[in-house]
Amino acid sequence: MYRPNSLWTWSFLITAIVQAIIALALEGYVFGKFTVALSDEANNKRETGARTIPTYLSLLIFGFLYQLALVYDALHHKNTIQVIGLCIYNLGILVYTAIQIDQIKDAVVTLSTKGYIALEYWTIVKPFLIALPCVVALGSLIMSFIAWKLYDEFAWTIYKQISADLRLKRRYLIYQIYIALLKFDFFLFLGFEVQFLVIVVNTSDVEFYLTVASVPITILLLLLAAYSTRRESVVGMICVIIVYFGALAYFMFKLVRMYGSDAGRRADYLPARRTLTTFAVITIALLVVTIIVACWCTFNFNKGLKPHLSKRQPHNVDSDKLYIDDMPHRVNMPTSSRMEID
Repeated sequence: MYRPNSLWTWSFLITAIVQAIIALALEGYVFGKFTVALSDEANNKRETGARTIPTYLSLLIFGFLYQLALVYDALHHKNTIQVIGLCIYNLGILVYTAIQIDQIKDAVVTLSTKGYIALEYWTIVKPFLIALPCVVALGSLIMSFIAWKLYDEFAWTIYKQISADLRLKRRYLIYQIYIALLKFDFFLFLGFEVQFLVIVVNTSDVEFYLTVASVPITILLLLLAAYSTRRESVVGMICVIIVYFGALAYFMFKLVRMYGSDAGRRADYLPARRTLTTFAVITIALLVVTIIVACWCTFNFNKGLKPHLSKRQPHNVDSDKLYIDDMPHRVNMPTSSRMEID
């Protein structure tokens, strides 16, 4: 089992854990107060606003827990790209926590006009909702500084695994970017689909069941994408890229539905339109980048990277010791090794 072995790896992990604990405590308090304040009648009538707030809070809680898993994974594999991506991911959570303040306020006002909840609830939880973006903003600053330190720390590990060949290092960098994108795509796909299924009402049966089916399809797609890249399967990557274009069309279609000319359809999306729009726009942008990087990875197949991805990586060994222990090996390295890699 991996265990951080340096000041900066410990610092990055501890920062993520502390941020998650504080955020989960704040979200848990808001969620608990909502459960107590909401009348039973709202649950019995399946009021949309009664589902909106728990969905926002639950999704944010999942976001922080998923982040902890990605932090551990990034440190375990010494993936510099994923560490940088986690800093961007944290900024995305910051945006979401800021958006949810108005979204929860709107839901509370709607429920209070129907007598399902007292406006006093909003007065109580507002300070906690405002404190959450402040905590995440501070966490983002600290994580960004530590990521800068980890960039230098992990550089030697990448050299150990890939060698000094610049072309091979660039191919490995593209591979790391693609694998990191898949992990962030998963959260965005799942976040959009869950919000749509729980909050949006009056959808057609076809649209609803297609969205339900897209959840396992998304998981299988991302697993296939990672497998095809690691095994350098051109056929697998072509299939994955085609599905990416289908997903891109799906999210664009959803945006058109949310802001289209049909007033009835716009009203169906209104309870979660801001957060759904945020998820959809970010997902579309990330999908475009993912498609480009996936094509780039496919272009790099059969150029010497596969053996380096298949061999065991030295995850939990001190980098300075690796350098000292490997010096004789590097000094006596045959001159033909680089030609073989090329």
